[in-house]
Amino acid sequence: MHGKPFAESAEQNKGPILGVLRAWFTEPGSVLEVGSGTGQHAVHFAAAMPHLVWQPTEVAGRIEGIEAWRRDAGLANLRPARVLEAAGVWPAERYDYAFTANTAHIMHWPEVLASLAGVARALHRGGLFAMYGPFARGGRHTALSNLEFDRSLRRMDPGMGVRDIDDLLREALPLGLQLLETVAMPADNFTLIWRRQYPAEGTGAQRPQR
Repeated sequence: MHGKPFAESAEQNKGPILGVLRAWFTEPGSVLEVGSGTGQHAVHFAAAMPHLVWQPTEVAGRIEGIEAWRRDAGLANLRPARVLEAAGVWPAERYDYAFTANTAHIMHWPEVLASLAGVARALHRGGLFAMYGPFARGGRHTALSNLEFDRSLRRMDPGMGVRDIDDLLREALPLGLQLLETVAMPADNFTLIWRRQYPAEGTGAQRPQR
């Protein structure tokens, strides 16, 4: 791999995730990827969807690895990776789409909330957000493997853990993020598709009246 970072899980899930993104990220536009990991997803998705301009982001220590993948790929629609901390400063630009994979269970809950708020601010009105990973529903794990995974995460760090879709819904609604679809994925994962319905709180704009 010429010194590039590599994650077997990213290699395995990139195909199924791409199938979902192709169904939803259909119009030309820009994509903010939150937590690009090794950079494998960014390269694969940018190559497969040339109608999208892909912006990878990560914490500072992982930028070099993503850049190694980007330079080798030589894709015109894949931008240089940018540093992004969930609870830090987010890009001033607005995007048509946002994507994240396997980040919510690694972040502590305040960072998950900061990430939802950041995505809501970063998306244009009507923009779509695809969120991939393992999730619980209604206070229950959807598979034994997810229960075991949740326990292993919390043993490593009590702040980590598989998140519940109901908790995400409760926090996302005031930010103007509406859950459109929950797509079942291989290995007991899901892709949650959200749409930004109105500007996020703190922008000075008002929600539409019901």
